[in-house]
Amino acid sequence: MTRTYDIRTYGCQMNVHDSERLAGLLEQSGYVRGTGNDVDLVVFNTCAVRENADNRLYGNLG
Repeated sequence: MTRTYDIRTYGCQMNVHDSERLAGLLEQSGYVRGTGNDVDLVVFNTCAVRENADNRLYGNLG
């Protein structure tokens, strides 16, 4: 059975870079990037420095 993941990135370019690195590690571990809400693992990568990133994250959590 294939395990799927999605990474949702909020913040600066450094967060985007970190998310790309994390995606590579997950894929080395056998995960495949999925889409939508029907994935096995969701990673929220946000910036602790930029308040707007936190606000966007909380808005998406509902």
